[in-house]
Amino acid sequence: MATVVSPTTHVRKFLGFWSHQVPLLDRYLLRLFIGPFVFGIGAFGSIGLSVGALFETVRRVVESGLPLPIAFQVLALKAPYFIGLAFPMATLLTTLLTYSRLSANSELIALRACGVPARRWVVPALIFSVVTTGLTFVFNEAVVPVTNYQATVVVRQALDQDRPRVERRNIIYQEFDQATGKELERLFYASRFDGRYMRGLTVLDFSQEGLQQILTAETGFWNAERKAWEFHNGTIYLVAHDGSYRNIIQFKKQEITLPKAPFDLATQRRTPEEMGFWEARRYLKILEGSGNLARIREWQVRIQQKMAIPFICLVMGVVGAALGSLPHRSSNGWAFGLSVVIIFIYYLLMFIGDVMSQAGMIAPVIGAWFPNVLGLLTGLYLLRKADR
Repeated sequence: MATVVSPTTHVRKFLGFWSHQVPLLDRYLLRLFIGPFVFGIGAFGSIGLSVGALFETVRRVVESGLPLPIAFQVLALKAPYFIGLAFPMATLLTTLLTYSRLSANSELIALRACGVPARRWVVPALIFSVVTTGLTFVFNEAVVPVTNYQATVVVRQALDQDRPRVERRNIIYQEFDQATGKELERLFYASRFDGRYMRGLTVLDFSQEGLQQILTAETGFWNAERKAWEFHNGTIYLVAHDGSYRNIIQFKKQEITLPKAPFDLATQRRTPEEMGFWEARRYLKILEGSGNLARIREWQVRIQQKMAIPFICLVMGVVGAALGSLPHRSSNGWAFGLSVVIIFIYYLLMFIGDVMSQAGMIAPVIGAWFPNVLGLLTGLYLLRKADR
């Protein structure tokens, strides 16, 4: 007979581990982190929601007649996005406020007198920052994309903007040989897409050696049940390697097996903020075949930022702990104000990296990660200074 372990037993085991295995200094500091972190999430999340979503929602209520119940629903759905952005800010405020208070109360001086170096009392801050980094990544992957997309859907439905209309113009998709990735096999072009049908279609097929196939059609759509393209009122030209026509076939309706990628490219209405990391990676692979370099760079930057933004928590934890450990006697208001200034500088660097990456001046990975590297080096320098 299986033994059932009650939740109380697990709690007791955890408390026993916490009391006997975790050093007293670490337990003391980790407990101090909880209050400021919760306050930081609430404060910075509320500020972000007010600045980033409230004004836009009010404008829609006034100009577009968005009903108030829908407006409140949209604000509630937008809240997780700004809470996700608040995690790094709250981590900075937590470590800066906690260590500043310890410094003001001469507790850090007492630790130094006992031979405890700064790099030791910063360990709990590093552990806390690693945990918040993981929480931020999971939250931004599991919650934020879903609520962001749901908010967009709610607004569209409320304002009657979800009816079929021209979604895209000049859809271009290039398919390359899978073995080499260099030889062009197919080129797909549609002049416009109305939500269901592609119109003004031209498909160039180079997949057969020595033979080129050109397909033109008035309309075409992806048949999801048969997993093939259905073209209407078109012509197929078979062209030999020497440029002579082998055959010309006119048709009213023709079903052809081609990749679904052009349809996915045209129907994609989600923004990077409405997708998780892996979903955005899959869409980027489709987008790379379109040849639209501006959109490709934009998505490359956004995908890198999905990885870089959670790691801001680690950087902010190091910076906050190092600054707070420097000898000073300051109020809590000073810590909050300094947090705002640091966050402003940090996001300014992110904006600069974003612009330079999308302009093609630097690689997307550099544009997304250089603020993290710069911040981490700054934090380590300050920590070394505090350790002297």
